[in-house]
Amino acid sequence: MSTPIINAPEVYQGQFGEFTITKSDRTGVIIYRTSLIIAAISFAVASNLALFYADYPLAIQAITPLYSCFCLALGVSLLTIHIYMKILHQILQLFWIIGSISAFIFGHFDPNPFALTIYNQPLTLFGVGFTFAALTGIFFKEGFCFNRLETKILTPLVPLLLLGHLAGILSLQAEQVLLGIWVIAFLVFALRKTVQNIPADIGDKSVFDYLENQRLVNG
Repeated sequence: MSTPIINAPEVYQGQFGEFTITKSDRTGVIIYRTSLIIAAISFAVASNLALFYADYPLAIQAITPLYSCFCLALGVSLLTIHIYMKILHQILQLFWIIGSISAFIFGHFDPNPFALTIYNQPLTLFGVGFTFAALTGIFFKEGFCFNRLETKILTPLVPLLLLGHLAGILSLQAEQVLLGIWVIAFLVFALRKTVQNIPADIGDKSVFDYLENQRLVNG
């Protein structure tokens, strides 16, 4: 008499064959989503301080560790996100590295608080802005894959705000409104990810296997 299989992993039919989702896969998704929540909350708190407590030196100084937390969490999300195009994944990670190094330099070698340095010297966005380019890449990927309204808003909004500030074409009120929308949409995005089906974030593993085999064959 055969022994029944208990808790056998579900087999999915992918474009290039069957695959299963492992515990490690699920853990990776949980880490990805948790890091997005941490990044969104850190960004929201820092933005709140900038919008409503800009006249308080301690509040402005508190933005620096909050930004560090945001940046680190974003880095973890970029390590655990599933993107079929490996080159795109690597580019987003490279953007994060450039942005992080730039933020470290501006944060430690400029006498002013980090937030004031970035705001008062828009050219610093040529370095720090790469971090937000990586974040925008996540928004674009999520919007393309899952058709989420908030990511469709965030994908053009983030570069619009940063480039608008860099070019000096946005009024202070316009920047505050855009930042407020960014905060709300980012939080909505991160929170909605927590209730999304985990396999959806993993995607078609047969595609990853196929692309990896193609890279090995082509050298």
